[in-house]
Amino acid sequence: QVHLIESGGGLVQAGGSLRLTCAESGRTLSSTTMAWFRQAPGEEREFVGATSWSGGIAYADSVKGRFTIARDNAKNSMHLQMNSLKPEDTAVYYCAATTSFRVRRQGYEYDYWGQGTQVTVSS
Repeated sequence: QVHLIESGGGLVQAGGSLRLTCAESGRTLSSTTMAWFRQAPGEEREFVGATSWSGGIAYADSVKGRFTIARDNAKNSMHLQMNSLKPEDTAVYYCAATTSFRVRRQGYEYDYWGQGTQVTVSS
């Protein structure tokens, strides 16, 4: 079984930065695609970004240029550096993983999910 645990969420003012971490334990998936999704209250879950085992990376247009994904296969972890945060970035952020070797943007394509970490950006 694969376990994903997110950390690093919190409260930050608009324009500030946060760094989220997703730690993978159990049966590790170092050769898979990992992603970040987020869900705001009353909204559907949306894709934030993903990184494949080969280093491919994709971002949602809403975060491109502000968010950066980095993966550390040696430590079975993934990070999401979020800069220039906006109030509309407020959401619960989820880490997800799939055995697919290519970047996927749809939530249903991911097999494993973390519990989420809250990010709140005040105006």
